[in-house]
Amino acid sequence: MKELILVIARALVDKPDEVEVREIKGGITVIFELKVAKEDLGKIIGKQGKTAHAMRTILIATATKLKKRAVLEIIE
Repeated sequence: MKELILVIARALVDKPDEVEVREIKGGITVIFELKVAKEDLGKIIGKQGKTAHAMRTILIATATKLKKRAVLEIIE
């Protein structure tokens, strides 16, 4: 799932080398912290948060298939 987030985020931003994903594992829940360059933050969030929402939807669908729960946090 971490690789999925990295691929999507790197495709959206101007500075793909600055994309970082940190994985924090809990029992069933996994939290992914996505950090990008300050200039690319708007591209990850999108208009009215639509891009971020779409990324979260894909992540939740993938996690559900693996019988886990995933949360995506975008760090400034």
